[in-house]
Amino acid sequence: MDSPLSDAEFDELESCLSRFHSEQAMNLERVDGFFTALICTPEMTPPSVYLKEIWGGEEMSDDEIFDTTEDLQSFINLLMRHWNAVSKKLSDDEVFLPVLLENSAGVAKGNDWAKGFMRGMKLHQEDWSELLNDEENGGTLVPVMSLAHENDPDPKMRTYKEPVSPELREKLIMGLTIGAMKIYKYFEPYRRMAVSTMESRQTFRRETPKVGRNEPCPCGSGRKFKRCCGKITLN
Repeated sequence: MDSPLSDAEFDELESCLSRFHSEQAMNLERVDGFFTALICTPEMTPPSVYLKEIWGGEEMSDDEIFDTTEDLQSFINLLMRHWNAVSKKLSDDEVFLPVLLENSAGVAKGNDWAKGFMRGMKLHQEDWSELLNDEENGGTLVPVMSLAHENDPDPKMRTYKEPVSPELREKLIMGLTIGAMKIYKYFEPYRRMAVSTMESRQTFRRETPKVGRNEPCPCGSGRKFKRCCGKITLN
C-alpha cells in the first residue's frame, strides 16, 4: 500500500516514535525533514542506516523494543510509506508541503523539520558541500539553517540576533517549501548519474562469468584462480 498516511496512521507513527528516548531520536516533523534531505541526495541511503538515526542510536534499549515483530514491521511500513509520499511530493513538481507540528499555542515553528533536514545532510556531507559552495543555488539552504540554529546555545550559530517574528517565520517556512523543490531539482542530474553508474556495475557483474577457485585464472597466467588473482578477492 503506497498511499499517503491518513491522520490516524500519522498518529500511530507519532506514537511509535515517542517510545524512543534518546536525545537524538526524531519526532514526526524531524523524520519528514530528514527524509526530504535523503531523497534529494544523489547517494542512496539504506534503511539500515537511516532507521538507526531515527531512533537515535545503534541499538534500542529494553524499554524501547517493540512487543512483537509485527509491531516493529508495522512501524517500518509506516515509515516506508511516508518516505514514498515525500518522494512523490518532490517528484510531482507540485507545491511541496512539509509536515510541521504545532506547539501548544497552535504555532508551527519549523525548527524540528530543519534539524531533521540537516541530519540528512550530515550523512552525505560531500554531496551537500557542493550546494553549500554554489553561489547561485546555495541560498536555498538559508531558511533551513536559520530555523535549525534559531535557538542554538552558541549565539554565533544563529542567523538572527533578535527573536524571529511571526512574519519572518512565515517567510522562512515558505522558504523551506520552495527550497526543497529547488534542491531536489538541483541534485536531479546527480541522482540520474548515480543510478546509471549503479546499473552499469550491476550489468558488469551479471555479464562477467563466475570463476571457480580451481579453474585457470582469466588473467592468462596459467595458474589456478585461487593461486593467482583469486588471492585478492578470496582472502
